[in-house]
Amino acid sequence: MEPKTYEEAFARLNEITARLEDSTLPLSELTSLYKEGTELERYCRALLDKTEKELVVLAEESHEAE
Repeated sequence: MEPKTYEEAFARLNEITARLEDSTLPLSELTSLYKEGTELERYCRALLDKTEKELVVLAEESHEAE
């Protein structure tokens, strides 16, 4: 299930990080969680990159309007 928001994705990423720190998990579960975590990291990074680009455009437009 893909998260609906950055906040949901980040919260799930924090949950996964906490679970990965539990060394008693079976290797298959660790692998699965790691894979999900990397996908969430990419998702969050893409949202942050997109937001940064939008802010740059808005800042440029605001500067040009002055």
